[in-house]
Amino acid sequence: MRVHDITLRDGEQQAGIVIRKEEKIRVARALSEAGVDRIEAGMPAVSKEDAEAVKAIAHEGLASKVFAFARCAKSDVDLGLKADVDGLVMEVPSSDHIIKYAYGWPEQKAIDLSVEATAYAHDHGLYVTFFTIDSSRASFKACWRLINAVATRGHMDSLTVVDTFGVCSPPGFAHLVRSIKKRVKKPLEVHCHNDFGLAVANTIAGAAEGAEVIHTTVNGIGERMGNASLEQTMMSLQLLYGVRSGVKLQKLRGISKLVEQVTGQKLPVNAPIVGDNIFKTESGIITGWWSRLEPQNMPLEIFPFTPDLVGHEPIGILLGKKSGRDSIYYAAKKLGLTVPETTVDALLEKVKTTAEANKRTLTEEEFLQIVRGTV
Repeated sequence: MRVHDITLRDGEQQAGIVIRKEEKIRVARALSEAGVDRIEAGMPAVSKEDAEAVKAIAHEGLASKVFAFARCAKSDVDLGLKADVDGLVMEVPSSDHIIKYAYGWPEQKAIDLSVEATAYAHDHGLYVTFFTIDSSRASFKACWRLINAVATRGHMDSLTVVDTFGVCSPPGFAHLVRSIKKRVKKPLEVHCHNDFGLAVANTIAGAAEGAEVIHTTVNGIGERMGNASLEQTMMSLQLLYGVRSGVKLQKLRGISKLVEQVTGQKLPVNAPIVGDNIFKTESGIITGWWSRLEPQNMPLEIFPFTPDLVGHEPIGILLGKKSGRDSIYYAAKKLGLTVPETTVDALLEKVKTTAEANKRTLTEEEFLQIVRGTV
């Protein structure tokens, strides 16, 4: 399985996000170090700075291949050539209604532009990924006319099946990928949006049907509700489906924090795989379990994977409203304190009322103050 990360292009298309040139280079380096196969560095036609950023990334000497995003226009191909990228992701509308109503084109125009531009890119030595906008909502016959024209008269080294508006169910997307794969002898790529929260599931469904390349963004950022998140997709594919890639899972948390920093988009603390609190427990019942499991080094009894697998901080116990007696004993032991059994209930009550008053868990210093005032 190969990974084509689109954080620096589709990720930046999320409204309000701006990733500057030097920030893009930092993210590209991190993605390459993590073993991502291809990096979509941006769309040179967007701005002069974007074109400069794409070229700078292409000249970084990264282990990853560097691609640019382009419309099916010879002028966009020329911008890609100037940026010295390895390949282009070349977009065109593929659904009959988008072509007619959103672009105001006759169908033949989409076909002619695609044939001309993809052939031109290939003739100039670029790898061409043909990107069919809105293929999940297209009339299959109309979409196939476009794909077949490019396959026979233009050029594509691979074809991207695109759920542009995130409207497919996983079985529906699997059916679409399966139907196209029967007809296309080139590698397939899948690009899914998250409008119904199904981008990861649809990406996995596409991979299960034989798509060789998946498109992802770090933290799932992207146009509207975002794209398939790199961290969720890679962890699910490897741990739940046994599908391996070159991505180093232990780098996921670090990349996530870097992208949070450069975009200003903070993840929820319970975000799957990389959220700040996913290895923190407040519940007294779970703390009781952990107090017995920790000495036996058995974290997988209560967590689906270990923190180190994704570069996360170790498991932590928090004190708050949901704490129990085991929480008091555990916290006291970690701080080298001895708590008499006769004071545990009073300590617990004070912990709970303090947490309720402040609407948060307690700091270590607050707990120490409670112990000193109670014991």
